[in-house]
Amino acid sequence: MPKTSYCVVLFYSTSEALRVEKLCKERDLRVKLIPVPRQLSSDCGICLRFEHDRESEVREILDERKIEIQGVYRV
Repeated sequence: MPKTSYCVVLFYSTSEALRVEKLCKERDLRVKLIPVPRQLSSDCGICLRFEHDRESEVREILDERKIEIQGVYRV
């Protein structure tokens, strides 16, 4: 059985991650803050997890608010 893939957004600060989580939830997007996967970064920190089919909606929020990110990755 294949693993379910998902996407994560890596931020430059925890406060930005918290801000985007709130904005996504206001639009009823299912998101969750999780530790950054080790394969993406050895730094401690949190990232925003969401289903890959919601990527365009999450990117729209990031663009609207001009939030700088480290990247969006499929895990």
